[in-house]
Amino acid sequence: MVSALIERELSAEIFPVRHGVFVAVVGPSGAGKDTVIGYARTLFADETRLEFVRRVITRPSDAASEDHDTLADAAFVEAEADGAFAISWEAHGLRYGLPADLDWSVANGHVAVANVSRAIIPALRERYANLAIVEITASPDVLAERLAMRGRESRGEVLARLARSANVTLTGPGVTTIDNSGPREVAGERFAELLRKAMAFSDISGLI
Repeated sequence: MVSALIERELSAEIFPVRHGVFVAVVGPSGAGKDTVIGYARTLFADETRLEFVRRVITRPSDAASEDHDTLADAAFVEAEADGAFAISWEAHGLRYGLPADLDWSVANGHVAVANVSRAIIPALRERYANLAIVEITASPDVLAERLAMRGRESRGEVLARLARSANVTLTGPGVTTIDNSGPREVAGERFAELLRKAMAFSDISGLI
């Protein structure tokens, strides 16, 4: 615990992290964030400047959810205290973390992409000098249909989740909204174009 605190104090001088770009993908459940990210991952499979960050979650991994690393709740808290995560948060009764080497990737000019909570956007703005926020959305009808198809929640829980999402708005610079109500290729190509611009920006930033 003490070593982690000392390391954080010593590393405070390097923040905000520069050179590369962190692309924060946000949006309500059912909007298809993982689908859009997966489209880009396949499209840019050979692109070494682009990194899709693997999250650590206190939830078992299965075929119905994203591919992630799993930690038990107590193990996650211990890893967090030891400085294992660049940033972490809680949502829907689960803990989420992005590995600490994310900072290294951005500092070395890479474009890093991760699905995050909208609640941590202020912390991300402080941590990364070049932050692009991509909000993936879909129409209420589409969101409700996709959430119902998952079968994880009752109708009442789905409606409550949609109501909470409707009350959240993003403000500040660097926010791009992509509607994913239609074919995934449409939203996927818009996202891909944003990533191309981020890579071009990081190439220039690294020379300054």
